[in-house]
Amino acid sequence: MQQTGKLYLIPVPLGETAHHTIPQYVKECLWQLDYFIVERAKTARHFIKAAQHPRPLPELEMVELSEHTKEAEYRSFLAPALSGRNIGLMSEAGCPGVADPGAVVVELAHRQGIPVVPLVGPSSILLALMGSGMNGQKFCFQGYLSAKKQDLGQQLKRLEQLAQRDQCTQIFIEAPYRNQQIVAAALQHLAPQTRLCIAVDLTMPTEYIVTRKVEEWKRNPPADLHKRPAIFLLG
Repeated sequence: MQQTGKLYLIPVPLGETAHHTIPQYVKECLWQLDYFIVERAKTARHFIKAAQHPRPLPELEMVELSEHTKEAEYRSFLAPALSGRNIGLMSEAGCPGVADPGAVVVELAHRQGIPVVPLVGPSSILLALMGSGMNGQKFCFQGYLSAKKQDLGQQLKRLEQLAQRDQCTQIFIEAPYRNQQIVAAALQHLAPQTRLCIAVDLTMPTEYIVTRKVEEWKRNPPADLHKRPAIFLLG
């Protein structure tokens, strides 16, 4: 009987200047692969080249996935593993399957009996939690909040209540071009004593991670966050 290939979950840097955060054993695993499921081929090729893959990039096979990819396509993406070929799964940044459309591929791999191998690497969510000083025993990742101002204010108040009632750190993200709107809404709607952590450009030279009470942020607002990858935490 032919042995099933494995699905390797390959973490990638959180930024172009953070290739040093990828462990050597991840790179060595990467070098053994020639078929990849990726969120964006251009980013994946840049990382693979920086990781010094021994084979020329044109010889590597890649298929792209997104939140719009249909299940039938996912099945075709994983078909090589059923023929014994190992597959690498990569996100746009950080760890695949975490706040990432690749989770569907992992779930389908389990259903098809394909072994899943997660590899160690940078996760902006966990790094922000580690550096926030907030409750790391109980936390919840909420993903993206609403883009509508009225709904955003209500959501922030609800997360504040959950953080206080359950002593559960609330973590959320936003598209980099909307960071300033998130901060403005937080300072408008949250209570003065609520703690807000802003973690930006994690693992990069411009890294910024600060936790303050809302009333303190009002007196000393953060630097310009426009178009910088950020994680926000309430505690």
